[in-house]
Amino acid sequence: MSIQQGKQQSSVPKFGRLDADLADVDAAIGRSTDYLLGKQHPDGYWCGELEADSMLEADYIFLHVLLESGDSGRLKRAFTEMMRYQNEDGSWSIYPGGPGNISLAVKCYFSAKLMGMSPDAPELVKAREWILAHGGVTECNTFTKMYLCALGQYDYDAVPAIPPEIVLFPNWFYFNIYEISSWSRSILVPLAIIYAKKPFKKVPAEQGIDELFVGGRANATLRLRMDRKKLISWRNFFLILDRMMHLAEAVHIRPLRSLAIKRAETWMLERLEMTDGLGAIYPAMMNAIIALRCLGYSEDDPQVIRARDEFEKLGIEEPASEALPETFRMQPCMSPVWDTAQTLFALGEAGVSRTDPRLLKAADWLLSKEVRHKGDWAFKVRNTEPGGWYFEFNNEFYPDTDDTAQVLLGLSKVDNPRERYQIQVAERAIAWEFAMQCKNGGWGSFDKDNTKMIFQYIPFADHNAMLDPPTADITGRMLEMLAAYGYTRADKRVQKAIEFIFKEQESDGSWFGRWGVNYLYGTFLVLRGLEAIGIDNHEPQIQQAAEWIRMVQNPDGGWGETCGSYDDPNLRGSGVSTPSQTAWAILGLLAAGDDRSDSIAKGIRWLLTRQEQDGGWDESMGEGKLRQAIITGTGFPRVFYLAYHMYRQYFPLMALTTYKRAMERVA
Repeated sequence: MSIQQGKQQSSVPKFGRLDADLADVDAAIGRSTDYLLGKQHPDGYWCGELEADSMLEADYIFLHVLLESGDSGRLKRAFTEMMRYQNEDGSWSIYPGGPGNISLAVKCYFSAKLMGMSPDAPELVKAREWILAHGGVTECNTFTKMYLCALGQYDYDAVPAIPPEIVLFPNWFYFNIYEISSWSRSILVPLAIIYAKKPFKKVPAEQGIDELFVGGRANATLRLRMDRKKLISWRNFFLILDRMMHLAEAVHIRPLRSLAIKRAETWMLERLEMTDGLGAIYPAMMNAIIALRCLGYSEDDPQVIRARDEFEKLGIEEPASEALPETFRMQPCMSPVWDTAQTLFALGEAGVSRTDPRLLKAADWLLSKEVRHKGDWAFKVRNTEPGGWYFEFNNEFYPDTDDTAQVLLGLSKVDNPRERYQIQVAERAIAWEFAMQCKNGGWGSFDKDNTKMIFQYIPFADHNAMLDPPTADITGRMLEMLAAYGYTRADKRVQKAIEFIFKEQESDGSWFGRWGVNYLYGTFLVLRGLEAIGIDNHEPQIQQAAEWIRMVQNPDGGWGETCGSYDDPNLRGSGVSTPSQTAWAILGLLAAGDDRSDSIAKGIRWLLTRQEQDGGWDESMGEGKLRQAIITGTGFPRVFYLAYHMYRQYFPLMALTTYKRAMERVA
């Protein structure tokens, strides 16, 4: 399992230092720049593929079986794609090389049977043995169980209640829906409608999964156990409350149910406007389609048609090759704003002219995506003018602080003929960013002060993503952006952010990365932010972080980190070398003032010798049918990960460019 070495070989000596070979670095920068400019869409943006795990194909099959829809050929191709990721032990993993995941394995097993695969097939025999050895269906998370209920493979009474009445809580109430993360909100509101309506489609007995219940299907009634060591706890309180809600369901004591469903429907329909599907993310979009059908919307209703169309746009048809048959896979969402902002910044750093028409076109495309309507964020941040950017093509209700900061960094690299307009847009965005700053000085992604830990104890919160707290990686990028627009440590808001970052530093010197894998990501962003805002790189916190980066360098000269570091912090900085993570490490060291160490020299050499002839980098593992993209992006830690296909391109360019400038300064 290793990165494929590129065909383009540098003239760098096999042994020795690299410091003087700037001609090789400059040539690599030129090839990378040409590669990225060649990937620009005619409209001005960049958008690489987002790759995730087999859950997307499994859920795609489930959706179309439930609603008796979909193209049979596409379903078969999705099935082919899903099956090629099965592990040798019969399981499926949420990231390449990771351990099997029980919820994913059950979904894939069931989807395979729905597609007509025999339970006696070797693949399903191995899968069944693995699933039973790991506790069977009852060990799955709530979302998986809900989908199984809809096809008659689990009992609604045995899953945690997701009552639609949650949308009736007023905004001042402690448990209102705006106190949970934006992504959970967009997933749970339609799921609450589904729970209330309890759709049911009976599948043929031969497609069922009774054989996956340890001790028999009756064990499906086994619910989460109370904490007997600490009887008075929030966990036990919510478990008792869950039981009470189930009892009320059983005797039809639901006085507010009709009002709640109507309110949830209105909430959902409002957020289907000005967006590429609810939340513009896969699970919310899929739940919205099912919820609309549960509410009685017909297949030919415009709302259903549009929701289906947006969902299907996430699909990618892959033609047959020597290694693989024709397949179909789904993306969790699309990333044009993010990729465009990152690429624009990288190209600007690489020396592309500030008036280059291609960069101006990208800048104007980004300006056209500015948010001008108040979204969910405004329920906690009042009296603030809308501003900022989202991640996808259209997602007006959900701008985020991280995209906004990166877009502003990208825009800082162009001299726009519409200078006054661009300045006004930037000023609105920065004002919005400051309004979103949390009490402790950091920034979360979509909401302000989304930190009520009590929500982690709700029984249906086992997807581990109920909150959106401030994080060091976003705050580091924020400091870099603010510095680019003239802000200094004299600003009290900036100083508060710096204090937050230092409080978040780990004992070994690294910083946790919420949105990228993992400590390498968090550490590089923090170091760049601190350098930009003027923190002396001789400070002990900075040098400790740099030493940590040097300590976790791989023998081959690169850096890598496995998603497993979210489960086991002892794995931080440990993993096969990748172009994106090697670039992060180099950028972090350079920001800490290290431009002469052997670590830097070896890291640059690693990037140069693995650049391909077309100017890009490969970030995958395995061969032929088993070839997979390596995961370096994070959706939800420990639950859902992402392979950004463009990370392997623009981050190495940034690293080489930053290194070249550092060498020129000391030459």
